[in-house]
Amino acid sequence: MTKGRMIMPHSGEIRFADTVEDAAGLLAADPELVPMAGATWEMRADLRREARPGRYLALSRIDALGQIALSDEDISIGAMATHAQIATALTGEAQMRGLAMAAGLSANPGVRRLATLGGNICADGFAAADLVPALMALDAEVELIRGGQTQRLPLAEFVAMRKDTPRALLTRVIIRRAQGTGAHARLTMRAAGDYPVGIVSVWMPDDGQSARIAIGAVEAAPRRWTALEQALIREITNAPPDPLRAEELAKAHLDEIAARDAVDAKGAYRLRVLPHLVGRAMAELAQQQRGNA
Repeated sequence: MTKGRMIMPHSGEIRFADTVEDAAGLLAADPELVPMAGATWEMRADLRREARPGRYLALSRIDALGQIALSDEDISIGAMATHAQIATALTGEAQMRGLAMAAGLSANPGVRRLATLGGNICADGFAAADLVPALMALDAEVELIRGGQTQRLPLAEFVAMRKDTPRALLTRVIIRRAQGTGAHARLTMRAAGDYPVGIVSVWMPDDGQSARIAIGAVEAAPRRWTALEQALIREITNAPPDPLRAEELAKAHLDEIAARDAVDAKGAYRLRVLPHLVGRAMAELAQQQRGNA
């Protein structure tokens, strides 16, 4: 091992950055360098029959990327914050209930202590990431450093373009404060630790005049389910819709879902359970709103 560099058998070269500026500079200078966070997704590359990158950039030494800051205006979560840290930091935050659930229920305790926010967002091809739908339901933004410039853009926009931005460094996620609450529902085939076959995240403001719903694991990438949002908003007045009615509306909009086949579940099964997950999320949301009343 040389200073700032390590050679790992069968895994390529690992370089280390000590500051955000160093990391951004290294990525800008080397288009083949791939950022590495908790590496929980990368550890399964062989199982997915994916070629490993020749060079990694380890971000674990950059303390600034692990910070979680809660202010009156927004909540900022650093890219290296782990799922376990996020779940703990957001406990008791009504607005962040769905995100806290997503972080606290994902995978298993060992993975939650390693898996990071940035890795969850940036792992192109990881359809079953729990945090992404929860963040989409919160209308979150991401902060990037690319080409020496810092920029902010909606998370949904970044997810759509992430495959084409390998030299961008994700530094944090920003969520604007708002009065409301959220919920998160997921389903695995067998036990904790499996990837979910379906995810639904919901967020609703206290005035009950809108709703945001995001899905994950069902299609190739997480996204907002805007058609269902519009159908639900026509039925709600200062309260979540009845969970059974929400489930019925979800069934009526399944033709808009391009469900994927994978080794864990067929697309047809994902479609079958998705409305039930909508109902579960709405039931959890109603319970949270009653508790906050």
